[in-house]
Amino acid sequence: MSDVTERLNSVRVPELDEILGEVLPVLDNGFVRLIDYMGCDDSIVQAARVSYGKGTKTISDDRGLIRYLLRHRHTTPFEMCEVKLHVRVPMDIWRQWIRHRTANVNEYSTRYSIAIDTARTTQPGEWRLQSDINKQGSEGGVELETGQQLTRRETETQALMKEVYEERIDLGVAREQARKDLPLSTYTEAYWKIDLHNLLHFLALRMDEKAQLEIREYAKTIGNSIVKKWVPLAWEAFMDYRFGAMMLSSDEIEILSLINSGQIEKANEILLKTGFTSEDGAGVKPTLEGRELALKLERLGLEIPWEADNS
Repeated sequence: MSDVTERLNSVRVPELDEILGEVLPVLDNGFVRLIDYMGCDDSIVQAARVSYGKGTKTISDDRGLIRYLLRHRHTTPFEMCEVKLHVRVPMDIWRQWIRHRTANVNEYSTRYSIAIDTARTTQPGEWRLQSDINKQGSEGGVELETGQQLTRRETETQALMKEVYEERIDLGVAREQARKDLPLSTYTEAYWKIDLHNLLHFLALRMDEKAQLEIREYAKTIGNSIVKKWVPLAWEAFMDYRFGAMMLSSDEIEILSLINSGQIEKANEILLKTGFTSEDGAGVKPTLEGRELALKLERLGLEIPWEADNS
C-alpha cells in the first residue's frame, strides 16, 4: 500500500445519478426514492484486493472477482457499498420490512406529526385466499362478488377510522394517543440506509415468490430499478448464484444421485427415513420439506420418486 497522499474523488454512477431523488411508484400510494449512495462495483473489487492482496491476482477481471466473492460467500467487500432510500410503505408491510435489523432507520413519527393521509386500498380482484399448505402465505383469489363486498367494507372502515382520528386531533387529543386506532393499511415513511451485503440478503428473501406480494413489489423495484443500475456486476452475480440458484442439503444430494442412477426404490427409502415423506393408510405423501424438494426436482427435470412409486 502506498504511503503517498492520493487525492480522491467520490465514486459516481451516471445511470444511478439519473434517478437520484426520483419517485419510483409502488402499490397504489407507495414509493421508493434513492436519496444517496456510496461505492460501486469498483469499490467491491478495491476492498477485496486490499484484503486478499496477491491472492486475488489470479482472477483476471473485476467481473470474475465479484462472482468469485459472491459464489464463495466472501461478503465483507460488499459492505463497502451503501445506499440510502426514502420509502413510503403501508404499516403492515413495514412491520415485515423492519424485521431486517441490518439497516439504519429513521421513520416518520405520528407522535410529532399528523398521520399520513393515505391508506393502502384493495381492489375487488386483489383479495387473496389463505394457503392450505403455507400458514404464512396466500394462494388463489376470492370470487369477484366477494371481493366487491370486501372492498366496500374496507372503504367504510378506512373512512370511519380517518374520521375518528381527525375528530380526536380537532378536539386537542395528543397525537400519540389519537393515532392508536389507525388501521395498519395507513402509509408510513422512512429513511432506510443499508450496505449492499445486507441489502442483497433482504432482496433474496423479499423478491422470492414465497414473500408477501406487497413487499415483493417493493423489493423488485429496489432490485431492478436501483441495485441493477448501481452495481451491475454484483447484481448479475447475485441473480446467478443467490436468487436464481437453489440450495441442496446433503440428504437431497444423495436422493438426487439415486434418482439420476435409476434407484427410485432406494430413493424412496431415504425420503421416508429422512422425513421428506410420510406414510399412512392412504399411502406415501410428501411433507413440507418433500414438497419443496419436488419443486427442485421439477426444475431439474428429474422424476419425483414417491409419485413414481404410487403410480
